[in-house]
Amino acid sequence: MNTTTETKKVTLDNYMDSHYIHRSNWLRAAVLGANDGIISVSSLAIGVAAASATREPVVLATVAGLVAGALSMAAGEYVSVSSQTDTEKADIEREKKELLEMPEEELHILAQIYEQRGLKSETALLVAQELTEADALGTHIRDELGINEITKANPIQAALASGASFLVGGVLPLAVILFAPIPQMEYWLYASTIIFLMILGATAAKTGGSSIKKAILRITVWGTIAMGLSALVGYLFGVQV
Repeated sequence: MNTTTETKKVTLDNYMDSHYIHRSNWLRAAVLGANDGIISVSSLAIGVAAASATREPVVLATVAGLVAGALSMAAGEYVSVSSQTDTEKADIEREKKELLEMPEEELHILAQIYEQRGLKSETALLVAQELTEADALGTHIRDELGINEITKANPIQAALASGASFLVGGVLPLAVILFAPIPQMEYWLYASTIIFLMILGATAAKTGGSSIKKAILRITVWGTIAMGLSALVGYLFGVQV
């Protein structure tokens, strides 16, 4: 590879890395975890606070919910993404077998994919032939199955991002619970949680390159609904403890 080719490759790699989509996997897991941590812990605390006259039950329920929620998020994300990984591996193995048993059919499938994307049939076939010669399996994995480095599942990364971000998100309302006055704790929790959610929404939107206003509106509306329903349950079924 000459210097010019190397320079072009480096430039392309830098260009690709600058796109927001490269952050989608870990950003999704992190935002989901932090959002769930803030809303779940706050909603749980609001429900218990609405039925309690002392701080201890609220703190106990919140800490238990924080630990259980973080472990549940990490485990659930790991199992979910692992299932996706298993499916991807099964499809790749199937593609290997098909390339060995019916290479001509696979070549025409690839050409049809490129033709549907806008290439002329002759050009599509030529592109399919050249890419097959270069890397048949990699080409089919990318263009037929739609699996690439951006979308490829990473169970460990997703589990750690979800669990850790849940803890970070859940610690915020826990701090409010430790210092807020008991009689108005529900209101303190609601107000602070809305602020936390707005910050999370703005940060996630900024990191992902999306609309900040839309992200803030979406996350605060659903957070308000969750906390409102939790408070209602606490008032309806709570017994002063």
